[in-house]
Amino acid sequence: MTLESAIMASSVSSSELGLPSSQTPNEGSTGGGMDELLPLVLQLINPDQREVVLLELSKKRESFPDLAPILWHSVGSIAALLAEIVAIYPLLTPPTLTAHASNRVCNALALLQCVASHVDTRQPFLNAQIPLYLYPFLNTQSKSRPFEYLRLTSLGVIGALVKVDDAEVISFLLSTEIIPLCLRIMETGSELSKTVATFIVQKILLEETGLNYVCATAERFYAVSTVLANMVQLLQVHPSVRLLKHVVRCYLRLADHPRAREALKTCLPNSLRDNSFAPHLHNDPTVQKWLVQLLHSVGGELSTNQASEMNETTFQEAGNPL
Repeated sequence: MTLESAIMASSVSSSELGLPSSQTPNEGSTGGGMDELLPLVLQLINPDQREVVLLELSKKRESFPDLAPILWHSVGSIAALLAEIVAIYPLLTPPTLTAHASNRVCNALALLQCVASHVDTRQPFLNAQIPLYLYPFLNTQSKSRPFEYLRLTSLGVIGALVKVDDAEVISFLLSTEIIPLCLRIMETGSELSKTVATFIVQKILLEETGLNYVCATAERFYAVSTVLANMVQLLQVHPSVRLLKHVVRCYLRLADHPRAREALKTCLPNSLRDNSFAPHLHNDPTVQKWLVQLLHSVGGELSTNQASEMNETTFQEAGNPL
């Protein structure tokens, strides 16, 4: 599996992650027909044909707008995808997952992502508690490429659920302890996995129930804020604007809660209060604005240069007719 294919399997769009936009293999296609789709789906229940069909459907999934409901309502299709997932469990501990096995299961996960994304299948997908099958993958710690792609594609399925603002989705994820799994990846994963995991936490916090859940106890709040602070520290050494963007947005949302806002007055990293990240944010007015709002909320102060840059950016935006 290539890094590009892993990114494509992730549910979070390139623009949301601050990644360069790229065309999918089927972009611009007119869409596949039922005459092509149905035979492929029917072949999923045949173990001898499944690997080839998984690859074919994964590559062409953007061409079939009805792929998700067809998968969900076809007898044995979802069971076949879950069988692919369960078959990988023995390879997780000890970590013996090969690139070939990772590629195969990630193709199955890409199809589940379609089901998680579709308006007609998202709720049944949750009701069946299928995301729980992915949690063992998120809980792995091996840094090898097969495991990294497995985690990233699994995060993509969860990301597909949170992209749509749905309180029921957030309530389900909170009840299944998704936040600790994301926090671990935010600390130890690759930059891209960290970015998707942080995006998921951000979307959970943006929902009122998610914010209240994290801020309900000091233990939960400090678990999240400590990981965010550690990430800020690492970002000083290895800057990433796309990752910093989601970290700042998480902090800004936490500051909406009264108790969290008070705590952030003392535990917000100093590097977010001074000009440490200014050189990296020069071309990103959105993060600049969020950072200014955050510092204003927690009682921080801008440096003269930072305030001047922000005023200039605001002036330019005000003069933009768009």
